Amino acid sequence: MPRLSEVIAALDALWPPERAEQWDAVGTVCGDPDAEITRVLFAVDPVREIADEAIALGAQLIVTHHPLYLRGTTTVAAATFKGRVVHTLIKSDIALHVAHTNADTADPGVSDALAGALDLRIVGPLVAESGLGRICELDHPETLAEFAARAAKRLPATTQGIRLAGDPEMTVRTVAVSGGSGDSLFDAVRAAGVDAFLTADLRHHPASEATQHSPLGLVDAAHWATEWPWCEQAAAQLDAISDRHGWGLRVHVSHTVTDPWSAHHSSPGAPN
Repeated sequence: MPRLSEVIAALDALWPPERAEQWDAVGTVCGDPDAEITRVLFAVDPVREIADEAIALGAQLIVTHHPLYLRGTTTVAAATFKGRVVHTLIKSDIALHVAHTNADTADPGVSDALAGALDLRIVGPLVAESGLGRICELDHPETLAEFAARAAKRLPATTQGIRLAGDPEMTVRTVAVSGGSGDSLFDAVRAAGVDAFLTADLRHHPASEATQHSPLGLVDAAHWATEWPWCEQAAAQLDAISDRHGWGLRVHVSHTVTDPWSAHHSSPGAPN
C-alpha cells in the first residue's frame, strides 16, 4: 500500500500546486505523510457529510475540489463547523487534500470533465494564457432549449436546475464551457465567437449585459453540478496511477449532493 506522501506526490503531478491562483488554498489540509492509504474518496466540498461518508467507507484520504479554509483561519476549534470537520478527520485518521484552481487550469481539468459529461468535442481552451474553460463543438446543431435540456439530463440534479438566457430557438453549434463561476470570462467568450456559454453562478448584470451585447445563449447550472464531473475524471486518473504502480487503491466518487440550495419556488410574484 502507498503512503500518503506518495499519493499526494502523484496528485500534485496531475494538478501542480504552483498553478493555483495566489488567493487560493490548495494542497494537504491534514494527514500523516507516513500513513498507509487503501481507499480514497473524491468530492466537491469538504463538508461534514463527506467526512461521514469517508468514515463509513473506511477511506484514509478525501480529495476535494473546494478548499476547507479558503480565506485562512486562526483556529480549528470544533466549535466551528470547519473545525469540527478537521477534528472528525484527524480522529478518524483521514487526510484531506484540495485541488482547486490548479485543477481548473489543468489539462485535463474541470472544464474538460464538464465538456465530457455533455458529450461535447473540445477544440481548444477558452483562455489560452491560463488554460481556463474550453471551446467545444456539438456533433450536430441543436436549439438553445435542446442544449439546455441536454445539460439538465447529463449533469447531476440540483434544486436550481438549469436556467437559460437568450432565444430558446436559436441554433447552437459551438459552445464555451467553464466549470464553476464563469461570469468573469465573458470577454473571452465573445472573442471566441461561440453560440452559447455554459457555466455557473451567472449574476444579473453580467448576464444582462452579455445578452444585450450579442445574441449569445447562456446556460446557467448550479456551481456544484458543473464541477462534480471532475470528481469522476480525477478518480479515473488516480485509478490509472494506482494500476501503474501496483498500489491496488480503491477509489470512490461521492454522489452526495452538497449543493447548498434545498428548495426552489416559482410564483407570479408581486406586480411591478
